[in-house]
Amino acid sequence: MDTLMKRRIDSVLDRVKDAETNLTIGQLGLVHRVRYEEAWKKLSVYTGSPGPTHGCCMLLGVVHLSSTIEHLKQEFEQEFPELNVVLF
Repeated sequence: MDTLMKRRIDSVLDRVKDAETNLTIGQLGLVHRVRYEEAWKKLSVYTGSPGPTHGCCMLLGVVHLSSTIEHLKQEFEQEFPELNVVLF
């Protein structure tokens, strides 16, 4: 992956913020890996939870996280309209 592509990916990770904490996706560590497949025009984004969720907060955390991840997908699609963006 070239430097320009890495900068564009980092830009998305730095501008999408979690509404509860106001931290960026990059700061929260929600994205574990990004894979760019130029031949397939595909960007695969591997996400995950930043840490364990406990007790009654679990459902709210999942709903909230899902909203943040959806926002992340929208931002990647806006930044890379020429690519098929898939989140895992």
